[in-house]
Amino acid sequence: MTESRPGDLFKPGDLVNNTYRVEALLGRGGTSDVYRARSEISGRLVALKVLKSEFSSNEDYLLLLTREEAMREIRHDAIVRYSENHRTADGHVYLLIDYVDGPGMDKKLKEGPMSSEDLLVICRRVAEGLEAAHERKIFHRDLSPDNIILRDNDPAQAVIIDFGIAKDTNPGAETIVGNEFAGKYAYAAPEQLSGKTDARTDIYSLGASLLANFRGRSPDVGRNPMEVVHKKAEALDTKGVPEPLKSILDKMTNPNPDDRFESAAAVLAALDGEPFDPPKQDRLSDETVIAPIAAAAKAASEPAPEIVAAGERSTPPTGTKPASDKKKSGALIPMVIGGVVAAGVAGAFAMGVFTPAPTLPLADPYRLSVAKARDAAPRAVGFVPNEDMATNLREQIRALDGTFDLTLANGAIAESWGQDVLAVVDAIDDMEIWRISLSGDSAEVEGSTTSKPIYDQVQAAFDAGIMGALNGEPSLTLDEIILAPQQLDPILKTFADCGPLSLADRPMAGYGPDSPVIVTGVMSSPQSRDALGNAMSPVVGGRPLDLNVEILNNTLCLIENVMPKAPSSAIDMAFYHGDKGNTPNPTGEFVVGENPVIDIDLPAGVTDGYLSVSVLDVSGDVYHLLPNLNRPDNSVEGLRDAETGPMSIRVAYSIGEARDPAFRVDDSTLGKSKILVIHSSEPLFNEMRPTSESASSYSEAILTQDRNPASRIYSLDSRILETLSR
Repeated sequence: MTESRPGDLFKPGDLVNNTYRVEALLGRGGTSDVYRARSEISGRLVALKVLKSEFSSNEDYLLLLTREEAMREIRHDAIVRYSENHRTADGHVYLLIDYVDGPGMDKKLKEGPMSSEDLLVICRRVAEGLEAAHERKIFHRDLSPDNIILRDNDPAQAVIIDFGIAKDTNPGAETIVGNEFAGKYAYAAPEQLSGKTDARTDIYSLGASLLANFRGRSPDVGRNPMEVVHKKAEALDTKGVPEPLKSILDKMTNPNPDDRFESAAAVLAALDGEPFDPPKQDRLSDETVIAPIAAAAKAASEPAPEIVAAGERSTPPTGTKPASDKKKSGALIPMVIGGVVAAGVAGAFAMGVFTPAPTLPLADPYRLSVAKARDAAPRAVGFVPNEDMATNLREQIRALDGTFDLTLANGAIAESWGQDVLAVVDAIDDMEIWRISLSGDSAEVEGSTTSKPIYDQVQAAFDAGIMGALNGEPSLTLDEIILAPQQLDPILKTFADCGPLSLADRPMAGYGPDSPVIVTGVMSSPQSRDALGNAMSPVVGGRPLDLNVEILNNTLCLIENVMPKAPSSAIDMAFYHGDKGNTPNPTGEFVVGENPVIDIDLPAGVTDGYLSVSVLDVSGDVYHLLPNLNRPDNSVEGLRDAETGPMSIRVAYSIGEARDPAFRVDDSTLGKSKILVIHSSEPLFNEMRPTSESASSYSEAILTQDRNPASRIYSLDSRILETLSR
């Protein structure tokens, strides 16, 4: 586990979205951190991959995290199970992943060499998982020992994790990332350095990882770009590796992708000693990575490397050499080191490390995201069909002080796709917040503004057919500068399923653009609270929304809705640990085996009337502590027994006092119970209630003639007592 730091997004004990209790920080990355958490609903262990705050509003990183979420479509025991993305109330975006308990191969690497027998088992298992992913055209691109977990330390239960590559320039991770390449030096296939990936790329990385674990050390690939290029052109040293592992690793890690196994299925066939007849397939496609391959092809004709800023395109130098001189002059190998693009490494093509890429690769799906978050510069990332559109879109984004990462590619898009996208950006970019997300011709368009003229202008543009051949309905929102609280009242009333909901610090003049909206009350479940948040968010707009509501069980909600309306009073309740010498328990939380003791604290001014004290239990039962068959007198005068001033009345005893009622917590009734104290002028009911009854019968008694009509309720006070497993 990794030690927590003050700047971490979550700490052990935090409850995420009222469902996942954080237990530990598993690891930190350049763009995200991973936590182990447990669902408080199902008890299931999960891993939460949380995008760091500075990236949560960046569409580039959100697109990459969404790409990783697509892994949930793959069902294979060798691939970690993904669920979906969520966003917390304070804006943190996280991905929900099954937790895999066991050491990573990176930990095994530090412990020393592994046996060839275990590595062959891991090879088979991981190849089976890669086969399932590759069938869906999903390539890992960063397979390495730290991304393979041995569940329960069993090689036969190896699991691949972390299919998402974010643009991390953290040199400590030894990762080249940026426009053209993602992956770790030591385990990346040679062709990845020019942005090319396919099934064989993952096969190389798996082979390099297995070899590293056999040796007990990572391959030495140098510490600078030139050394990497030279070493990647060489075959990995497999001397001393026993057969059949050696032959398989030699084939998996051949520097020339054409001489490698063509697929994970071919690796599995080799493990079985069987021939493999591969189907015809496209080579070096790049369907899950945004990589400007066209730039690499163009670079082959440039005479010398240049340095350009990330997100910009350098101006081609004059006097380029003819195609026949390409090998002599070298080629451009794009890569990012520490956030700077080194646009060229001479001689790489001459060494035969890479082959020229096609001018325009095929992109499927054809994705482009252009977005602007509140108080942030816009960002464009994805594919574009031609240089004219790329230039125009860059100019639009530059005019807004934004950034871009655009790649020329072919795809299944309408002929007017480029013009239509530019028109949509031009129409919507006056709004404060907007997002355009395209997959082929399908477009999701969202925007919000506080300006009525801008809203009307943008809406009119869309009504006039500005989207052209793009499919989708734009979602435009006018966020009023002042939000009247009355606009939220119908929503609160609709979702109040466990008593009334209200707005805390309700402003008479309305909510300003940055004013927090705080909802208080009780609700029946986390799901109903989430539904309330979803309903309020479009109306609240960009204002902070705090759903400060308490979640109660069905019993408490039932009683909450039928209890008579009465004010609270100075009558209080105190909890003690009966099993610990009646020491105070101010939290009201008791764990299995403990003995709750309950006192009712009467202020000096309460001298007459009657007290009714009941426990509304999590199991759906109601226990009447006062009055009951063993203690029928609940008059304040009788309870005081001539005592004046403030006093305490015990209604639940310690086991040692040998008095009823006395309770010990067991694991059959864990959760929240409510202690209810009603002070009335006369006995609350016409007849004595049974010591224990169902919540429904008690509710009926409250609502019907069982109530004493002569009894006037002075006050109603309550407090939560919670029982926990630990």
